Amino acid sequence: MKHSLRLGLAFSAALAALSASAADPVETLRSFVRDVKSGHADFTQTVTSPDGARKKSSAGSFDFARPNRFRFAYAKPFEQTIVGDGEKVWIYDADLNQVSSRKLGQALGATPAALLAGGSLERDFDLANLPAKDGLEWAEAKPKAKDGAFQAVRVGFKGGELAALEIIDSFGQRSLLRFNGFVANAPVSAEAFRFKVPAGADVIEQ
Repeated sequence: MKHSLRLGLAFSAALAALSASAADPVETLRSFVRDVKSGHADFTQTVTSPDGARKKSSAGSFDFARPNRFRFAYAKPFEQTIVGDGEKVWIYDADLNQVSSRKLGQALGATPAALLAGGSLERDFDLANLPAKDGLEWAEAKPKAKDGAFQAVRVGFKGGELAALEIIDSFGQRSLLRFNGFVANAPVSAEAFRFKVPAGADVIEQ
């Protein structure tokens, strides 16, 4: 559940095509943090174990609106919804009919969500350009805090547009998301970010 929360926070913020030149991915990332206010995208996700031997795939969609509001929905292979309403982050596991929540400030910090959705980019992260790979230009952000859940977050751009996000956690596990159908600054209904606990669901406050 905690791993899903970390991924959800990471994924929920990566929501917009970027207009700056991808020749300098760090500057493109800065433009994202400064200029992108809302968005919608579909995604495919591949999680690879530290030894590279095991992979898990999933897919879904998500919506985003500043400040700190998002809805991240796995459609397959299992249904799960992660919602940030500006105050709390909620995770609903449909198979278990279980909800967990925690305060937004506790959930963000120097995370991928803060990297892409927050305003503390330079304060919390060391930024660097990486060599081009797989037809994409990449920027890397490493948390300045050394005791966090992530080693690094890498953001890939194609022609100035957000195309991929790779998260390397503290155990060496890699989560790679590829985006499609991305709409920057799309109008998103406020209702998308209001979470209602399903009838009969168990609720766990963290």
